[in-house]
Amino acid sequence: MLKLDILAFAAHPDDVELSCSGTLIRHIQAGKRVGIVDLTEGELGSRGSATLRKQEAAAASQVMKIHYRANLAMRDGFFTIDEMHQRLIIEQIRLTRPEIVLANAVSDRHIDHGRAAKLVAEAVFLSGLHKIETAYDGEPQQAWRPRVLYHYIQDRYLKPDFIVDITEQFELKLAAVKAFGSQFYDPNSNEPMTPISSPDFLAFIEARAREMGRLVPVTYGEGFTVERAPGITDLMQMM
Repeated sequence: MLKLDILAFAAHPDDVELSCSGTLIRHIQAGKRVGIVDLTEGELGSRGSATLRKQEAAAASQVMKIHYRANLAMRDGFFTIDEMHQRLIIEQIRLTRPEIVLANAVSDRHIDHGRAAKLVAEAVFLSGLHKIETAYDGEPQQAWRPRVLYHYIQDRYLKPDFIVDITEQFELKLAAVKAFGSQFYDPNSNEPMTPISSPDFLAFIEARAREMGRLVPVTYGEGFTVERAPGITDLMQMM
């Protein structure tokens, strides 16, 4: 049986790499089992293609050393919050049985991000209902509800509810991001410019990580928001 500790959902290939790959790498290095599920193939992106982004996602996965990755091939820009799409996510949650789910930012520049955040949040709840029957590869699945759901922060600044120290993982995070070479600055490219293909964008990624890290304080950090307050048993964990 496939069993993960953390499962990160993303509206598009590269959402996870840009926003929370340092956190995933840190937990993988600590011995945790981690997976990614991309909802769409990013086919509406102005640069590259769905085929190329699939190859780039595979390369990024190797950099991070994740244990599982899937793509649900929802329609980029047009997926909706309905039973069909919820069931696709429920199947992945029940297949991988994660303790923690990460999802897109609750509000962001790209319209898919907030919609994906809500879609995943609803599916996390529904996945725990025994009367919702699903199957994967013809095998009936058991209900499973992850313990917690956290949302990573993306393009727009959101006040983080907690921050993960990724100082030691930052260089690997950059390598995972750069695996999506079609999306970022290339002086030889003739494709349209986008908000993330400017020469300054990777500097923004570092600046955001430094901004989050400074709040903790560490050199680099990744921020997350929560829908309900997390509980702890040791105040020393909150230093």
